[in-house]
Amino acid sequence: MKALLCKRHGPPEDLVIDEAPDPAPGDWDVVIEVHGAAVNFPDTLIIQTLYQFKPDLPFSPGGECAGVVRAKGAKVGHLNIGDRVLAFTGWGGFAELAVADSRAVVPMPEGLDFVTASAFVMTYATSYHALADRGALKEGETLLVLGASGGVGIAAIEVGKALGATVIAAASTAEKLAVCKEHGADELINYSDEDLKTRVKELTGGKGADVIYDPVGGAFSEAALRAIAWRGRFLVIGFANGDIPKIPLNLALLKGCNINGVFWGDYAKREPMNNMKDLRTLFGWLQAGKLKPHIAGTYSLEDAPKAIRALMDRKVSGKLVITPKAA
Repeated sequence: MKALLCKRHGPPEDLVIDEAPDPAPGDWDVVIEVHGAAVNFPDTLIIQTLYQFKPDLPFSPGGECAGVVRAKGAKVGHLNIGDRVLAFTGWGGFAELAVADSRAVVPMPEGLDFVTASAFVMTYATSYHALADRGALKEGETLLVLGASGGVGIAAIEVGKALGATVIAAASTAEKLAVCKEHGADELINYSDEDLKTRVKELTGGKGADVIYDPVGGAFSEAALRAIAWRGRFLVIGFANGDIPKIPLNLALLKGCNINGVFWGDYAKREPMNNMKDLRTLFGWLQAGKLKPHIAGTYSLEDAPKAIRALMDRKVSGKLVITPKAA
């Protein structure tokens, strides 16, 4: 099979297309013919050995994919050869064939195409786990989403609206904010030329945001925390900015707020039944039209490094998808 391989850690330009052995399934595994594999922020980290998971070289990045089951292990009962599925792989998705633990593989909902399916689970499941579980977002509350035009940001906007919140989207350009508006944001903040704390306070009548969703990190984290409401919940999603902020903990004391970490990958492994319940809710919302994943572009396997670079440089609104096989 063809695969995009990381043979040495470094930037996406160091990745190479090469032939690799076809994977064989273990007892609990399935082998998937990959028709779509979304690009996510962890893909930019794992190739630089900056992620918490560090697979042995060589490996293919690609943490989630959608395709067709081509082989299965002896202990796999709920999936069959020929099933259309989506899978959380961690890595290995940027290849013609990917192996996945069957317990992290679910049948695709009816009417869903491979490209959309491949771009759905990680961002929407992360956002649902963050907002509904870790953030306990309630109807009528105000949600502030930083980096709101990215994959998880758009998902957070839509999940927040589905949960009944008023959503303030913050991003760095007018073009990115226009995408946020299309996906349901009620209010917009351009934090390139507006003071984040001041605008949040203005938009909430001085109260502040009840829940803050932060996948960005950097200097905006502290500014956002200073605009949180009493008993607010600050959700740590990731650090797309590249800078892990050092938050003065006296702010948590003064605001009576919680700072909650969100690690969906481990949640899915440690609490699989709760995760499956979340996915059923999300698939229902998707089929009802409440969720509309934003696919910014599709790339061939050969052009996958360009997609990873575009995400690293924060030039993307929504999701990019690699298509090793025609979808």
